Amino acid sequence: MTRATANHFKRVLSKISSFGFLLESDPKLPSVCTLITGAPLKGSWWSHPLAQTIFQVNEKLEDHPDVLITKLVSGKVTFVHRQLWPQVMAIGTAREPWQLKGLTAGAHALLGAVQSNGTLQTDQIASAKSQPAMSKPGDAARELERKILIHAAQIHTASGAHAKLLETWEHWSERTGFDRVPLPAAEARETLEGRLRKLNDAFDGVARLPWQMINLSPGGIASK
Repeated sequence: MTRATANHFKRVLSKISSFGFLLESDPKLPSVCTLITGAPLKGSWWSHPLAQTIFQVNEKLEDHPDVLITKLVSGKVTFVHRQLWPQVMAIGTAREPWQLKGLTAGAHALLGAVQSNGTLQTDQIASAKSQPAMSKPGDAARELERKILIHAAQIHTASGAHAKLLETWEHWSERTGFDRVPLPAAEARETLEGRLRKLNDAFDGVARLPWQMINLSPGGIASK
C-alpha cells in the first residue's frame, strides 16, 4: 500500500468512527469514494482512475477489527463502526414485522437454512431440483441482507468463483469475539435513525434505513 493510499485509509477510518457508519458510495452523503476522489460519483467507481485505491481501502476496511460491513443504509454497502455494532445486532436478531413481511419463499427457505447451520455458503446450497424455493440463492441472500436478517460477506471459493458466506448474527458475534449487548430493537432503531438524520440534514441527503424503506400494514413500523 502506498503512502497516499494509507493516508486515504486513515481519513476514511476516522470518518467511520466520527459518523458511526459510512457508505461505500453515495451521491450526497460522505462516502469512501467521495473521500478518496474528492467528489460524488455518478456511475460505478470501478471506472474511476482511483478505482484501485478505493478497492485497496475497502479491502483494508474489511479486515479491520472495528469495522462491520453490511447493507445498513439505503440498501448499499455500509461500513459500520464497532460503537454501533450493538444496535445492528439488536435489529438483526429482532425478527420484527418489517423484516419478515413480504419475504419471498426463497428468502424464507434460505433464512431457515442459515439459522439451522449457523453459516452457509451460497455455492454449497442444494440444487434447484431438490429445493425449488432456493433456486436463486444469490437473490434470496440479497433480500435477507437488505433486511439485516443475516450477515453476508463476499468470498472466493476453492475453484476461484465468487460466493457469499452467510451467517446468523449469533454466529458472526461468536466468530468475531464480539460480546452481545442486550438492547431493545426500538432503542437501536432510534439511535441509528438519529445518526442518519444528522448526516442527511448536514449534507442534504435522502438516505434511509431498511425499516424506513418498507410500507407496512397497520400495526407495523411506519415508513418515514
